[in-house]
Amino acid sequence: MKLISGGVCAAEGFTAAGVHCGIRRNKSKRDLSLIYSDREASAAAVYTQNLVKGAPIAVTKSHLENGHARAVICNSGNANTCSENGIEIANLTCELTANALGIDAGDVVVASTGVIGKPLDIAPIAAGIPQLASSLSRDGSGEAAEGIMTTDTAKKEVAVEFILGGKTCRIGGIAKGSGMIHPNMATMLVFITTDAAISPEMLRAALSHDVASTFNMLSIDGDTSTNDMVVVLANGAAGNEPVVAEGSDFTEFMRALNTVTVALCRAIAGDGEGCTRMIECRVSGARDLRAARIAAKSVVCSSLVKAMIFGADANFGRVFCAVGYSGADVDVTKMGVSFSSAAGEIEVARDGFSLDFSEETAKTVLTEHDIIINVTLKDGPASASAWGCDLTYDYVKINADYRT
Repeated sequence: MKLISGGVCAAEGFTAAGVHCGIRRNKSKRDLSLIYSDREASAAAVYTQNLVKGAPIAVTKSHLENGHARAVICNSGNANTCSENGIEIANLTCELTANALGIDAGDVVVASTGVIGKPLDIAPIAAGIPQLASSLSRDGSGEAAEGIMTTDTAKKEVAVEFILGGKTCRIGGIAKGSGMIHPNMATMLVFITTDAAISPEMLRAALSHDVASTFNMLSIDGDTSTNDMVVVLANGAAGNEPVVAEGSDFTEFMRALNTVTVALCRAIAGDGEGCTRMIECRVSGARDLRAARIAAKSVVCSSLVKAMIFGADANFGRVFCAVGYSGADVDVTKMGVSFSSAAGEIEVARDGFSLDFSEETAKTVLTEHDIIINVTLKDGPASASAWGCDLTYDYVKINADYRT
């Protein structure tokens, strides 16, 4: 398996594009994106479990009931949520997209992101879709990634190449997400494409299994969005024998999918609103997987831990505290903590007690962008990772007047 370029266009048969159609006032920002498969694709998705859901989720759920799709269209700048005609707008967006591509409207996945509670005008979308469709390109992943951004400061895309049944396959994805990130079953907007052949049933199984250890372990601010969606399209263009059951090919596909999703998790965490550092908490030696996940997620969600990382202060007591109230079944008298980064690693606590350590060295380690908090529990064989970011003054500034 190796990293390659191309994002959602790395897989054979996929093209993408992103344009500015006029939803956003800033004409330099793309606000409408399209991903297209030149043939029918197996499709699977997971969605937010917030009771308040964007209209596109209801429409996409309906379209994916048969397990197939060919296109994904997404606008930024408006979430199409809590709007009286939201379903109508989402359906019309699918119809316009289908007409431009010559496919069935039921084969279109629709998504939106942006301000909640503001009516979405179909006029700019209708005007932009013809240009969007005509701009589809094998080089269009970056433009599509830009078109789904809101407060993101960097586009997020990744792709890998792997072997399945003797055939070279590719899987790639783009994502958006910077704030309002604390998922239940999905997170932000993530679109993944692959040319591997896999049945809709096995694709759903792969995605459902994967999100439990990736996107569900990601938190920026503790708020679960109304529009969260992760979608995977698999069009089979690589020509491998279709994966229709568990086995070595399914395991390899899962490994490739996980490589992409972990990379996107890290990219999203590293671009949290106002953040200066990405945090990864690695819990090892847990009694079971549930305990490992609960403990790791509690650490990255802690406002005090997040503020500690912003200040590059090795106040490990906040890590202990977060594990202690997490609800995980742990023996805190055996717990240890170390911090690591590109600048090195420093152990600060062992067996429930503090160690003598150099504050200067700790400061150096914690001043890097990517910070790893290692929590050892010595309770059992399970481990888990969670991702988040520091909490800065700018997070409040960004969200204090987000709507206006």
